[in-house]
Amino acid sequence: PPATVNVLIIVGKSDCPVYEADLSSAGTREDSPHLDQFVIHAALDMIEDQVWTTNSMFLRVVDKFNDFHVSGYCTAGHVRFMLLHKVRNEEAIRGFFSELHDLYIKAMMSPFCLPGSRIESPVFDSKVRAAAAKHFRR
Repeated sequence: PPATVNVLIIVGKSDCPVYEADLSSAGTREDSPHLDQFVIHAALDMIEDQVWTTNSMFLRVVDKFNDFHVSGYCTAGHVRFMLLHKVRNEEAIRGFFSELHDLYIKAMMSPFCLPGSRIESPVFDSKVRAAAAKHFRR
């Protein structure tokens, strides 16, 4: 069966990725995994433009490439959450980003985490994956 594609990248204020996770379901994919990185990074400029046009942190779909969509979320500290997906479900994505924002804040409050550095915590990773499973299950 084909995989449900959900690839998450958290990009810090200085445009450096601080966390990446492939949250896709098991199954086959016809595209290259490098395409995910390319599409998401190409959408960074779209987020920069859209951030200043709304008061909402959830930016909805900011870019499209073939049948891929990139949804964005920008925190008050200008950290961007970017999700590459094929299935459009704005409510599920909004809920996931909201939960991810809470997890991110808790991770940043840890004395062992330096702001702007990569998030290497296995606890954070497992909680992100659990949130994705909760919001994106079929």
